[in-house]
Amino acid sequence: MPSPGTSDAGRGQTQLRVLVTRPREDAESLVAALNERGHRVVVEPLLTIVPRSAVDWPQGHAAAQALLITSANGLRAFAGLDTRRKLPVYAVGDASAAAARAAGFDKVTSAAGDVEDLARCVRDALRPQDGPLLHPAASKRAGDLKGLLEAAGFRVLRAILYDSQAVSRLSPELRQALTSELIDVATFFSPRTAASFASLVAEAGLDGACRRAVALCLSDAVAQQVSGLPWRSIAVAARPDQDALLVRLDALAQSGE
Repeated sequence: MPSPGTSDAGRGQTQLRVLVTRPREDAESLVAALNERGHRVVVEPLLTIVPRSAVDWPQGHAAAQALLITSANGLRAFAGLDTRRKLPVYAVGDASAAAARAAGFDKVTSAAGDVEDLARCVRDALRPQDGPLLHPAASKRAGDLKGLLEAAGFRVLRAILYDSQAVSRLSPELRQALTSELIDVATFFSPRTAASFASLVAEAGLDGACRRAVALCLSDAVAQQVSGLPWRSIAVAARPDQDALLVRLDALAQSGE
């Protein structure tokens, strides 16, 4: 891995040029953490979050016993449309749980994992007979939370509150950075974002431009979507959350590999 400098001589960390592909609404805390570490950040949102102006709420949503949150975007969309803050929130991870607390919810539980962990957490804490579960979500589904919980007898109401739209091409700035092999680490948080990157890179004829970079992925499912590109290596966070991904990045920076 290139070693353009060190961000913290005491820690011996190599300064890296890191690509952030998250939607802009989700990228702020990651960018701040990377800047704090002294890395150079290239922000290229591959998905755009578009809240829906008109929402077709599922019948029975007012009787929901809890909210199921699989992304901070879903939480933010719900909070902008509904004033209920006493509903218990069951969030897939710590970032979405933090977004719920910031929006004024005080009964928040984080599954600190993936959709299967969230389903397990809900099954352990709630009872199907106490009412339906409301899941604010995007039009494109990630994982089968509904199926996992309905198999346990729960009724899950999915409310489509926003759309996540994939970009149609890489920006000229990122194309130049890839062509010049200036990206040391590319970060991917979702299978859809990773798949979009792989497709756009292939369309641009830049497959080979990834050969000196590390793909740093939130999970094995994410890594699978970029495994067809000729990366220097693919690294996966120990847990599917941002803190674990940053720990993995720190190890890469310290080793200089």
